Amino acid sequence: MEVTEKCAGGGGVLRWEWLWLCVEQRSKHWTHLLTSLCLKRTAPRKQSEALLHTTNYLLQSPSRRSQKEALQYSCLPRSPPGRREGRSLFLNTSLPHSHLYRLLLLIILIHLAGGSDVIRIGGLFDLADERQEVAFRYAIDAINSDRTMLAHARLSAQIEEIPPNDSFRGSRKVCSLLKSGVAAIFGPQSGQTSDHVQSICDALEIPHIENRWDFRLTRDAYSVNLYPHPSTLAKAYMDVLKTLGWQKFCIIYENNNGLVRVQELLKNHTWQINLRQLPNDDDYRPMLKDAKKAGVTHVVLDVERQNIFSVLKQAQQIGMMTSYHNYFITSLDLHTVDLEDFRHGGTNVTALRIVDPENQLVQRVIQDWVFGELRYGRTIEAPTSTMRSNGSGESSIKVVPQPTPHTTNSNMTFLKTEVALMYDAVQLFAKALDDLDRSRHIDVTPLECDGDVTWVHGNSLINYMKWVQVNGLTGLIKFDTEGFRRDVTLDIVELTKDGLTRVGRWDPGSGANYTRSYSEVQQGIVESLQNKTLMVTSILAAPYNMLRETSVQMTGNDRYEGFCVDLIQEISEVLGFNYTIRIAADGSHGKYDDKKKRWNGMIGELLDQKADLAIGDLTITYEREQVVDFTMPWMNLGITILYRKPTKKPPNLFSFLSPLSLDVWLYMATAYLAISLLLFVLARFSPYEWSNPHPCDQSPDKLDNEFSLLNCLWFCIGSLMQQGGDLLPKAVSTRIVAGIWWFFTLIMISSYTANLAAFLTVERMESPIESAEDLAKQTRIKYGSLYGGSTWDFFANSKMPTYQRMFSFMESQNPSVYTKSNEEGVKRVQKGDGQYAFMMESSSIEYITERYCDLTQVGGPLDSKSYGIALPPGSPFTNAISGAILSLQEGGKLQALRTRWWKHKKGGGQCKDDESKSSSKANELGLNNVGGVFVVLLAGMGLASVVAVCEFVWKSRKLATEEHASVWTEMSKELKFALSCDSSSKPVRKKPPEHENGPSYLSINTCGSTFTASQYSFSSKDPVP
Repeated sequence: MEVTEKCAGGGGVLRWEWLWLCVEQRSKHWTHLLTSLCLKRTAPRKQSEALLHTTNYLLQSPSRRSQKEALQYSCLPRSPPGRREGRSLFLNTSLPHSHLYRLLLLIILIHLAGGSDVIRIGGLFDLADERQEVAFRYAIDAINSDRTMLAHARLSAQIEEIPPNDSFRGSRKVCSLLKSGVAAIFGPQSGQTSDHVQSICDALEIPHIENRWDFRLTRDAYSVNLYPHPSTLAKAYMDVLKTLGWQKFCIIYENNNGLVRVQELLKNHTWQINLRQLPNDDDYRPMLKDAKKAGVTHVVLDVERQNIFSVLKQAQQIGMMTSYHNYFITSLDLHTVDLEDFRHGGTNVTALRIVDPENQLVQRVIQDWVFGELRYGRTIEAPTSTMRSNGSGESSIKVVPQPTPHTTNSNMTFLKTEVALMYDAVQLFAKALDDLDRSRHIDVTPLECDGDVTWVHGNSLINYMKWVQVNGLTGLIKFDTEGFRRDVTLDIVELTKDGLTRVGRWDPGSGANYTRSYSEVQQGIVESLQNKTLMVTSILAAPYNMLRETSVQMTGNDRYEGFCVDLIQEISEVLGFNYTIRIAADGSHGKYDDKKKRWNGMIGELLDQKADLAIGDLTITYEREQVVDFTMPWMNLGITILYRKPTKKPPNLFSFLSPLSLDVWLYMATAYLAISLLLFVLARFSPYEWSNPHPCDQSPDKLDNEFSLLNCLWFCIGSLMQQGGDLLPKAVSTRIVAGIWWFFTLIMISSYTANLAAFLTVERMESPIESAEDLAKQTRIKYGSLYGGSTWDFFANSKMPTYQRMFSFMESQNPSVYTKSNEEGVKRVQKGDGQYAFMMESSSIEYITERYCDLTQVGGPLDSKSYGIALPPGSPFTNAISGAILSLQEGGKLQALRTRWWKHKKGGGQCKDDESKSSSKANELGLNNVGGVFVVLLAGMGLASVVAVCEFVWKSRKLATEEHASVWTEMSKELKFALSCDSSSKPVRKKPPEHENGPSYLSINTCGSTFTASQYSFSSKDPVP
């Protein structure tokens, strides 16, 4: 405005020096500004429309004379005083003020349009390429308006429309353009027509510029293609899929071109890929239903842009647009598709794009297009809010003009990839032409298709195009030596509830780089769970899920109770979702049926997408992990054996011998005999063990040794029984032997006494099996498991010989030892009377033994396994639920739930109370426990009586011989005296005189020890005579 006022001067006088400054601006901005001022101040409505029309005509007209004539006719007075042509500014300052503005506009337009060379460029567009044609025209306008580029020339568009795949007409149009003289040919989009155009351009050395996807890996010398190279896109696809962690997916393609685009994915043998082609008709549901039945949750979708919405919509109709489905769309134009119907479904849709809506250049160009088309009464489907900010400073694109009656709220439907590439192609051509124009003068000459003359500047211009770099709507544009665009940066976008969001970038050097953190991803998943209702499948199994016992009719989740019911309630409170519990139709955990080729039970319902979660006593196994996702374990356990409690061992009559084993008893007897013999020998050798039998006789004729063999045996047995005796060793050697023996007996008797108390007070339980090895070694006791469960799988797939033998035994039994449920196995153990053992998880056995006191767990765990919550494959909620379980575990909530349902609820803890009561006091000892001691006592008494009778008979016989009487006479005398209890003394029978019967003393020699007895015996009351 300031420059305009200066040019107008004051008082209606035009100052030529300021006018010349305005002319030298050479700016489209000033042209628009002065045009608006001219129309606003002086021109009527009709004349303003004529002025706009003339301005547009001048920009397109190559003739300078026609420019002047048009301006004279439309803007200037018929006979303006003081007018001169050209740049001689001798003006009459008395012109009216309104005419001064018109004259100022005239001079600027003449300067902008006049004196420049016109370079024509040809554009071949299909009938449906209206958007590309618009981009082509506005790119030329932008270049002509920028006087820093092509200062001595300007571009002129020569546009021709041809039907798609009409090679004949396309060739004629190209020849017509070349005959009029063009510097380059842009387009067309049809591959078949483009090949013919390219061959003509190569022959005449005219640059051919394309912006379409082309599967060919080689290009002709005079052709460049701004579309990213197929190998570059294939690498981008692979990097993104690897970053997403896809291992098994289905590729759905539309035509052979799509198959070419994904061929690099098919070469990766580490992926499990299923290939499906869309049918020719518009009904894709049958094919999608087959994919759903096959369990497809990850899809690579390669279809034309206009068919993306139709495929996704039909997938949504059959239930393949859920939170558990993931789509990767190979098209770079997903941002131009209306995705409003899929934003709130939770489906993970990922794609790549080359047009960055956050780019200021993109926003400015779209704004110019919208304003430009509005001036001609046309409209462009411009976006209003297609993208969103992802919270990391990446804002969404918003076109400055608000929607008008002619604009729609479409989703970036105008700026497709090919449209942006067409705009960039013109910019690249202009940049190369400008660089070439600085070094030489460029003349465009007409060419004949059937002639031999080529364009002399074509080779140089195409080389410049491969060499220069331009920042365009699709980022940095540069080519390799082959004319391919391999170095390109792509945005990674995902569909959220707020629309497409940029989550990362890809480039050939560093691959896929996500800008969002793991915590941000998980936070988004948790937010998507808020107030979402999940279907939970389960089975009835105590104590995990049971029907509530109540007299009131319950509905919904209130019908169930148990550990898993409380667990899912705690998780839902942490994550904020709702849930509905449903019992699996067949009541099984989940096993693959080889005949039906499908999974049953809870796993089958997850794969059929009938449930979102599966919770219960569901073991995490390798086979299940291959088809569904599991959270972190919420309980660890192992396989053990459920068997009836062992019966009490019947008391043993000689249980007092139990504290020591038979070997110890034999060693003790051997030690007793050895010590007795050693003591006897040492006493014979030692001189200190021989003593005077008559202390009053100082010169004895004989010395006695008290440690005869019998006395040694008596001494040792007395010490062993802790009783002692009259005999004591005198020599050092014998005392050492005696001390060692006493120490030995002290330890042995103390150990025996201590162990005897335990053996007599603790009841001994007798069980025929103590481990799995005991089961495997016998065939009398049958054993089995739940058929098709994780325990069955463990034995079926085990490589250990013991478990293989057990599995073979279970398979060979008739009737079957398998059960259909754990409850059936428990009842079978109770009724089996010790003839059946059931193998199941240790946690379930712990629950059972807390309530059935006649059952117990035998042995330790055979393996280690865990229970977890199963989700459909690819579920986004797996990590969130795992985090909730970890939080509950750290807070002690899981242990509290286990104690509640194992120890307290449903009769838990009663068996433990019985055991604690029985162990609080010692068992009473009955006659059955100590009867053996009485038997030994009676045996000793009987033995002593027999020995006494023998001694009595032996003595009576000896007296009868001495007295020359009969044995019976002597026995009767002795028996009569023994039975008389009135006296404790017995008279001694004297022997005959010495001259008749020998000496008066009787000497008895026993093993060398001399014992001398008097002929007379002494009473305990009478003194010695």
